[in-house]
Amino acid sequence: MNRPLLASVLALGTAVAAAAAPAASEWEIGPVIRGKNYSVNMPPAPRPERGGWSFDFPVGSKAAGHVHYVTFRPGSLAGKSRIVVRYRVDAAADTRFVPQANPDRAGTVSLYLQRRGDTWNARGSYQYYRWYAPAATVRELAPGVGEISVALDDPQWISVLGQPSANNPGAMQDALADAERIGLVFGASNARGHGVYASAPATFTLTSFRVE
Repeated sequence: MNRPLLASVLALGTAVAAAAAPAASEWEIGPVIRGKNYSVNMPPAPRPERGGWSFDFPVGSKAAGHVHYVTFRPGSLAGKSRIVVRYRVDAAADTRFVPQANPDRAGTVSLYLQRRGDTWNARGSYQYYRWYAPAATVRELAPGVGEISVALDDPQWISVLGQPSANNPGAMQDALADAERIGLVFGASNARGHGVYASAPATFTLTSFRVE
């Protein structure tokens, strides 16, 4: 095989590998903290779909349930540069996505990553174990297709207490090198992973999740 052709084949193989999201069974609907799942009345994992996965939002009220985090274990993200996600929301046009903790706001979906060993108490150095994608990449939930693309070196990732990664780039790099989970969080612009339900039947489908 000549070198240009070999290079093209290798490049194609790399692109295919990068585009393949983990199987639905490798994702967790949670978070599960000390045995408690905060995604109330949700299954433990999404349904497998061609090229991705899906789940149905709880419908009607906070009491019906709410979805918070949908994540997987990526291994180290050291040397990675970007996360690109594509998704689809199927629902009637007038469906509202309601943040259970902030029902007066719009429901959102965004990206997050978490360092291994997080205690979930945000005390001391643990305030830098969970990182949420820059505000400009947060998407309001609505029927239709969407995409989120986030550079991992963007200085506007924020810690769980709202500090930009520009203020502590070393902590962000440590989290990337020792990543425990990455994925999607559902909530509101001011409470990214605090959970969402829908006012009418609605389905979220992940069509692509790529770490480059």
